[in-house]
Amino acid sequence: MAKQEITRPALLDEALAFGGPIIVFDHVDLAFDEKVILRQVSFTLQTGHTKIFLGASGAGKSTILRLALGLLKPDAGRIFVNGEEIDEMSEDDLMRVRTDLGMVFQEGALFDSLTVRENVGYKLYEELKWPIEKADERVKEVLGFIGLAEFLDRMPAELSGGQRRRVAIARAMAAKPRILLYDEPTTGLDPITANTINHLIRSLQKRLGVTSVVVTHDIHSAFAVGDRIAFLHEGRILFHGTTAEARTAGEPLLRNFLQGGGYA
Repeated sequence: MAKQEITRPALLDEALAFGGPIIVFDHVDLAFDEKVILRQVSFTLQTGHTKIFLGASGAGKSTILRLALGLLKPDAGRIFVNGEEIDEMSEDDLMRVRTDLGMVFQEGALFDSLTVRENVGYKLYEELKWPIEKADERVKEVLGFIGLAEFLDRMPAELSGGQRRRVAIARAMAAKPRILLYDEPTTGLDPITANTINHLIRSLQKRLGVTSVVVTHDIHSAFAVGDRIAFLHEGRILFHGTTAEARTAGEPLLRNFLQGGGYA
């Protein structure tokens, strides 16, 4: 599908302004062959806030993260990260933008053959070429922040599911990004462990001022960590508002989703 030209709305001028939204999607469309993934998706993410994308599997939630990272290109619309339009960027320019983005993959996605120290420091050593001493100091700092300082030399197989998820968050925050992207961060965890992860996500926002996008179908987590919720259904945002507004929203599909425990 050829990318369509759209007029430049005031929203994009705001995105480029100092202190403007840190992420902007403006009328973004994406399809794979005949399968439409996203339809006219527009939203802004303000600095220091946490936005939740809530919806059932296949709604298009994780695709938003891939687009924000520049791993996918939209068919139409514009995407801004930190005031820069990324949807037409070269891979070299995208690598520069990605230094300010930390990604927490679904179920952690740690390297099983590397220690906790090596997992957390991987981007610092291999991509950013930090000196070993500086990188190791940062690794110890972030592991201390998440309460796993004594796990430096453990292997991922020696960790519980919750510990693996916390190490994944430490890896994402190691390079001090201002934006963290979470793909289903509590999937597969018991409620107590999921609450620990939710508390950590909220703590990163409040104590460090991190801006976050959290993709989830976990209703409890959505309301525990989010400032604003966007409900996706079949690639469209059907509701967008505060967590309080979401609880009383009139959108019938959102009500069904909440009443069904997240799987309606």
